[in-house]
Amino acid sequence: MNNTESLAWFKSSYSGAEGGDCIEVATGVGTVHVRDSKDVTRPALRLSHEAWAGFVGLASAE
Repeated sequence: MNNTESLAWFKSSYSGAEGGDCIEVATGVGTVHVRDSKDVTRPALRLSHEAWAGFVGLASAE
């Protein structure tokens, strides 16, 4: 899916209300999309669900 405008984007609950350095994530069919919340006009990174799960697993192990 190249058109990410119709996706339901969300930020991490760790992002806080004041903004800052955040990413937004949206799920699509077979793909997880990740973008910079400060510049949503830039292309989103597209990952498989498996790659995203691996990243989250490693990031939460810290």
